[in-house]
Amino acid sequence: MKTPILGSSYVARSINAADARMVNLFPEIVPEGGKEAAFLQRAPGLKRLATVGTGPVRGLWSYGGFGYVVSGIELYKLNTDWTSELIGAVSGTGPVSMADNGTQLFIACNGPSYIYNNKTFVLSAITDPDFPGAVSVGFIDGFFVFSQPNSQTLWVTEIYDGTNIDALAFASAEGNPDNIVSLIVDHREVWLFGTQSVEVWYDAGTAGFPLARIQGAFNEIGCAAAYSVAKLDNGLFWLGQDARGQGIVYRSNGYNGIRVSTHAIEYAIAQYTYIQDAFAYTYQQEGHSFYVLIFPTANATWVYDVATQAWHERAGFVDGQFTRHRSNCQMLFNNQIVVGDYQDGRVYAFDLDKYSDDGSIQKWLRSWRALPTGTNNLNRTAHHTLQLDAQTGAYLPGAFDIVDATSAAPVYLLSESGAFLITESGNRLIVETGAFVSPQPSVMLRWSDDGGHTWSNEHWKYMGSVGQYFYRTIWRRLGMSVKLRDRVYEVSGTDPIKIAIMGAELHLTPTNA
Repeated sequence: MKTPILGSSYVARSINAADARMVNLFPEIVPEGGKEAAFLQRAPGLKRLATVGTGPVRGLWSYGGFGYVVSGIELYKLNTDWTSELIGAVSGTGPVSMADNGTQLFIACNGPSYIYNNKTFVLSAITDPDFPGAVSVGFIDGFFVFSQPNSQTLWVTEIYDGTNIDALAFASAEGNPDNIVSLIVDHREVWLFGTQSVEVWYDAGTAGFPLARIQGAFNEIGCAAAYSVAKLDNGLFWLGQDARGQGIVYRSNGYNGIRVSTHAIEYAIAQYTYIQDAFAYTYQQEGHSFYVLIFPTANATWVYDVATQAWHERAGFVDGQFTRHRSNCQMLFNNQIVVGDYQDGRVYAFDLDKYSDDGSIQKWLRSWRALPTGTNNLNRTAHHTLQLDAQTGAYLPGAFDIVDATSAAPVYLLSESGAFLITESGNRLIVETGAFVSPQPSVMLRWSDDGGHTWSNEHWKYMGSVGQYFYRTIWRRLGMSVKLRDRVYEVSGTDPIKIAIMGAELHLTPTNA
């Protein structure tokens, strides 16, 4: 029988009800002509492009043919050859909001803010005496529009001049008596996110202050985290809250918000002690549009794929444990999906043909219930064999890059005969012949017969050497499911290979007990 390994991540409040975890894998639907209706593929690895400053990378923006990187308290210009130039200093420690008008780049640092002019090459703080500070900034019809910290107030700058603010160029979002926590411009409309409501404004062209409310464009779904608001798929996504609760992820539908998170995602968020520091970025790769929602305090990263409407986890792997993903922000620059590191100044490309995170292990994992929904009659079953239907024979040279020897991660040189650890001796790189890694990548299987509460020992199997495209990965003599008469399987791996899982075949014998 086909065991239901495909699907999305869904770990319910009761793992006895659902314990389908998916880390660093995401599903892709095959509309026609496929072996199965879908398959699971590996999340992109991180290919280092540059190291910019000391980090963390707090914001990325692309305009005028250059990338701009806020690394620590410094702003850098990133060239197309991935060299960088220091521009000057900015303030703060958290995420920044950025927008440009073609010439000026406005950098909002949750209060103090800065303008970089790419014609004069000057970075300067906004010192206009009427400037109250900015949390979020956007651009509409020649104006920068920004939200004032801890207030209901939004402001506009002079046209095409972010350094000049008129003392009367402000208005209040008063549809609800909550402060603006975030602002974003979408389709030439300004969305103002309060703690308990959202209202939308447009450019009415009025004298003094050009923006006006759109009548009826108001809803009572607020925003729980200022930097969780992001554009994607012709709409907006955000982590919501209102007077009745918090922790639901919404996307815009017209001027309304519709729920895209599942009960399982909401249960996970509810376990986090603090979610107000959550932030998000979005990107599109090979037709998959991803909303990446990061919870720094909780050390977790969740990703929603618009193409499949499915959630999965992205994660680093440190000291044998999953951690939040290393990415901190995103831009499209130089034909690459570029992300910055949350700990240091490294800047990476998301690369679907890289199977490590800048030389560090990228572990993938999938757990699922052995029996299809509704077929468990609570009798014991003897599990004979489990065969993983996955692409094999793809242990690729170059899956690990040789990176600088100061990297904390192991560095490998790969060949068809195996992988060898690279160490530094003086000014030389030494191939450690005793550190040979098998050319046959492995996958690990565990199972739980009590709904996911406790697990068996690990059972490792090969996935085939290079060119063994028909290799069969099979586990045999898997025992009897007793206890709850309900088995959960889990497969995972760490080898730097392409992972594409089409399904799994389970042979079992039911009993009458």
